[in-house]
Amino acid sequence: MSKYLLNKFLFTVDRDPELVERYRDDPQGTVAWWEAEQANRILGCTTGESSTWLRFDETERAALAEHDYPRLFELGAHPFLTLTLFIAMFERDHDEPLGFQLEYARRLGHFTLPYPDIAT
Repeated sequence: MSKYLLNKFLFTVDRDPELVERYRDDPQGTVAWWEAEQANRILGCTTGESSTWLRFDETERAALAEHDYPRLFELGAHPFLTLTLFIAMFERDHDEPLGFQLEYARRLGHFTLPYPDIAT
């Protein structure tokens, strides 16, 4: 398991409006594409620099493909990254202001202190 890779996925997808829409519409395909093409790209480096070993495990891949942000939180994904990305994807589906944020809080409400470790 790699909290770093989960957070890298959330961070990079959230910063690209086209990827946000792609992830909303085709989560499984986006996760597979991102893992194959982007996971090993070294951020902030010249084009062509990459590593070779980073991969999601089955649990991470499933949580991402299912938009399962409570499971991602449980796995140690940073809650700010999940919240900002999932707001971008799903706030339009709610009629009331802060509708998605309230849903997010409700779905994570069963967690108690100490919260899962988010350190990478």
